[in-house]
Amino acid sequence: MASPSHPRAPDTPSRPLDLALQGGGSHGAFTWGVLDALLEDGTMRFDGVSGTSAGAMNAAVLATGYAQGGADGARQALRAFWQAVSGVPACFGMMGEVTPSGPAGSTAPPAWAYNRSAWPAALAWDAWLRLWSPYQLNPFNLDPLRDIVRQHVDEEALRKGPIKVFVTATSVRTGQPRVFSDGDLSIEALMASACLPRSAQTIVIDGEPYWDGGFSGNPALWPLVYGTHTDDVLLVQINPREHDGIPKTAAEIDDRINEITFNASLVAELRAIAFVQRLLRDRRVDPTHYKAMRLHRVADEAGLAPFGASSKLNTDWRLLTTLFELGRAAAQRWLKDCGKRVGQESTLDIGEVFLTNRLQKLPLDGDKSGGTS
Repeated sequence: MASPSHPRAPDTPSRPLDLALQGGGSHGAFTWGVLDALLEDGTMRFDGVSGTSAGAMNAAVLATGYAQGGADGARQALRAFWQAVSGVPACFGMMGEVTPSGPAGSTAPPAWAYNRSAWPAALAWDAWLRLWSPYQLNPFNLDPLRDIVRQHVDEEALRKGPIKVFVTATSVRTGQPRVFSDGDLSIEALMASACLPRSAQTIVIDGEPYWDGGFSGNPALWPLVYGTHTDDVLLVQINPREHDGIPKTAAEIDDRINEITFNASLVAELRAIAFVQRLLRDRRVDPTHYKAMRLHRVADEAGLAPFGASSKLNTDWRLLTTLFELGRAAAQRWLKDCGKRVGQESTLDIGEVFLTNRLQKLPLDGDKSGGTS
């Protein structure tokens, strides 16, 4: 295991914790809420953070704010970043605030209204966009998200600050993940991690082209295995594991394909970790050569369920703050139920949550029987 080079900040809490942050466009505001609650609680010390796409943005802003002002500085930096995202159109591929107002006397629309796929005009617009590449639609490669990241991320803090950062992108040439860390970290590495090829021109770093890291690691866990001394890893999950019903429209099919694709690499890594954990438990491998990881998870699949995949492109401030509050509440529940077990045992059963066959027979048209497969 590599020895981490980043210094630890003085007078920090004694319970070390690594973070693994999934990507998911605007749904990264859920992770913002999780981080805000953990920083406010103050009982954990973040050693390393692995992030992809929006998770990489959260990791970079967290590391920048923490290096400059500790936990309070990190909380302020995250809020400022997401406020900036909401104030600039097209950060995640569409106009920032297009959601209608709620009913009379209300400022918030229903959850479904944030879903781009709920609006016929948006679907027609998306269909038209698919006829063109970003090189045709945006020949000058204008990217408002890059400008925001430059304003809110300090590259020196990423490379030498107290929190070690790992950012995953996908090599277009090989299809393999590339993890940027230490001296490799840069604004361009963050943009590579968030580069969806339908929305943005390919990011080229040192002659190598990169796309979104979610295709190969969402997030990558192995950098935390080899790159930090901490055994506890908290996964902040924002992509749903399951989907009720059968996708039937073109938008629903595309959304589910993306959900499955962006979870596949994570499940594969968790399967490998579970295998090593079993070998260690059965004393079939040398424990001095393998890291006995303790895994934890913060998620709220029921709370996020009404916000479909298309809402990941919506930067309406009302949506972002709604997701933020969901994330804060989920983290507070985790701290209450599981926080004291950090450093002692896993609170995530990988086999039960990710690997168990929980498939159910879906009722098809005209079939009301349901049942279990």
